[in-house]
Amino acid sequence: MSLASSPYTEDLRLAHMIADAVDAQTMRHFNRMDFTVETKPDLTPVTVADREAEELIRAQLARARGRDAVYGEEYGETGSGPRRWVIDPIDGTKNFIRGVPVWATLIALTDHGEPVVGLVSSPALGRRWWAAQGGGAYTGKSLSAAKHLAVSQVSNLADASFSYSSLDGWRDIDRIDQFLTLTKNVWRTRAYGDFWSYCMVAEGSVDIAAEPELELYDMAALVPIVTEAGGQFTSLDNDPGCTGPNALATNGRLHSEALQALQSQPNEPTFDF
Repeated sequence: MSLASSPYTEDLRLAHMIADAVDAQTMRHFNRMDFTVETKPDLTPVTVADREAEELIRAQLARARGRDAVYGEEYGETGSGPRRWVIDPIDGTKNFIRGVPVWATLIALTDHGEPVVGLVSSPALGRRWWAAQGGGAYTGKSLSAAKHLAVSQVSNLADASFSYSSLDGWRDIDRIDQFLTLTKNVWRTRAYGDFWSYCMVAEGSVDIAAEPELELYDMAALVPIVTEAGGQFTSLDNDPGCTGPNALATNGRLHSEALQALQSQPNEPTFDF
């Protein structure tokens, strides 16, 4: 399997070119810390770096793929059609504003709703991950300097490494007990968080990653990277890809068991006497 075998190779090349430009811009802000932090209506933080990054991506897409739709975290939906670029200009904004290098720009292309290209660029970590449907998943600094990704071979939950973000969302969806049970049944847990958990699943260094509350722009770029590396990506209720409101990514061998562990439990019936 190689990138040449994917019909989306040129779209992936474009995503790399865009990411190169965005990385330079976001790193200038990150190194200088020359921004103010605002709070959006959903109480999440946003900076000028987030907005400028999305504006740059949209401008380049308008020139190179003017007929495609675009959906981004900061500016919503523009255009229409079967091909849609999905953007998270800075995934991990809370890390970004505190000087923690675990943040990334996420660029995805969906075709008739299916994620077919995914690129995650984390310049502060010096890492980039990408995939195109049918062409495999890779990591490296460029297309010419790339290493093929493959998920782990771990098949027993007791031997698995599980990564997540935080506890709060699990309480919000009433699955905190299931989450805690899963953490007790695996070999190791770490809260690498955000994009990094899923890229590590694709690399084979983590076996399970899950989050209880996500948006499309949080997930779309991650789906091709995990699946092209041989893994599986669904919602916690087994909706395919990023069609649900949350995510579970595994090496595939552990997916059914992890799904079962994180299933919501039916409410006990109550009776009035």
